[in-house]
Amino acid sequence: MNTLEEISNMMNDVEKKAFIQYLSKKNKRKDTGNIELFNSLKTDDIKLNKKILENKKNIDAYHALRKRLYDNMINFMANRSFENDSSEENSILRFIVVSRLFFEHKLIKTAFKCLIKAEEIALSIEHFSLLNEIYLTQIQFAHFNLSEPIEKIITKFKANKKQLEYEEQLNLGYAVLRRELAAIYHEGRIVDFQALIKNTIETHGISLKQGLTFKSLYQILFIANEYASINNNFSLIQPFVVKSYRFISKKTDLTDRHLYYHIYILYFIANFYFRNGQFTESLNYLNLMFTELQKQSSKYYQRFCLRYFLLLAFNENYLGNAQKAIEIAEKSLSSNKKADPNDSNDIRLMLIVFYIQQNVGRNAVKEMVKLNHTDSWYEKKMGMDWTIKKCLVEILLHAQQENIELALSRIKSFKRRYKKYLLTVNEERVVQYLLFVEQYVMKPEIIQTQKFQKAIEDFIITAQNGPKDIVIMSFLSWLLAKVRQKSIYETTLNLLKAYFPATHSV
Repeated sequence: MNTLEEISNMMNDVEKKAFIQYLSKKNKRKDTGNIELFNSLKTDDIKLNKKILENKKNIDAYHALRKRLYDNMINFMANRSFENDSSEENSILRFIVVSRLFFEHKLIKTAFKCLIKAEEIALSIEHFSLLNEIYLTQIQFAHFNLSEPIEKIITKFKANKKQLEYEEQLNLGYAVLRRELAAIYHEGRIVDFQALIKNTIETHGISLKQGLTFKSLYQILFIANEYASINNNFSLIQPFVVKSYRFISKKTDLTDRHLYYHIYILYFIANFYFRNGQFTESLNYLNLMFTELQKQSSKYYQRFCLRYFLLLAFNENYLGNAQKAIEIAEKSLSSNKKADPNDSNDIRLMLIVFYIQQNVGRNAVKEMVKLNHTDSWYEKKMGMDWTIKKCLVEILLHAQQENIELALSRIKSFKRRYKKYLLTVNEERVVQYLLFVEQYVMKPEIIQTQKFQKAIEDFIITAQNGPKDIVIMSFLSWLLAKVRQKSIYETTLNLLKAYFPATHSV
């Protein structure tokens, strides 16, 4: 899909009609061709493309036409967004702009009223950068309003400046850490992330004791969540989660104004409780999240719905409601085909795991076939950690389906591609786990020997004493089920009791 098609797909039918009208008004000639080209995007008109590509002259003209159409689409979408944007941020900008116009025309009283209105809205949504513009404008034209002490405005300006500087430092630190996380996930870069966080906080003067906003809390929780994911230990971030809950409890009047960040924060908290085996608590926050997704005409529903269904299905599965979990996953995939492909991939991989746990191999194979890109492609799109999990699930599926040659082939390619990386990041247990799986695939009867059974049981005990993560537990359950000759799902739920004894809710 090219850029023109991607932008076109963003438009609804009303916007497409409006864009054609926009082009018609701009066109000074009837043979411009931009409307014809735009309409061809909807139908993928091969005849038009063939006609255009008949000779070199047409190719040059075609590319020029595409460039002009692209520029017009950008301008149209920018104007349309500004016209239709009824957000409080946009309202503040309008008040600031019109106040300066009134100052130029000596409508002083009206200009200051606009700035007061802008300030009220900006304070209510804690928008420090726009408050900075408001106070600078008030200071610039303070000589028109001698009844208002300039010291009062300067005091507000300086107090806001401190908040703005903290927000800017946090934004810089967040950007640096997000970049490193992208390199870790998509390029397999080896980084001491804990040291990087400490260094970034010190370099940018970030203090977690500063007053939080919804945006800053989202940024902190995002980094904390990714850090816990890298370390497969979500208990590390409990202080952040407790602080988040306290923050939300005190700021109920602002939650609707910061809906995007509020939804994300609820998702992070729900994910934290799920990964620590606290399913009831996780479901409580998912219920809150779903309520927020309905607000403001469900404006963020499509953005977050698959993440919501992912955690909902996960929780139900490990609460013992396997069929309900599968139905949630299946329905979410069939009903949200235009959602983020990354979120779809997450749910599909989860669904494959559920099928394997229920020994419904045929269904699992059907879904695995849909994950048909190369490992390299998934590393770039989904990250190294996700791709490693996907490869392991694929190996287990082949082993369960008794596709011995395919299983051994995937094990061989996995070791060739990831063994060195896993050892470098101190994930020897994955390498050891794969060795057990390989031994079982090559010689299934080994599962009957006491030596192999003891090795597996010891490995499970060691893993339980390490960082606790429910995803890792699910892999261990598959192996343990073979040793104990029990169903995978039954073994999973039983292992859960030992894995999270204090929080187990099944």
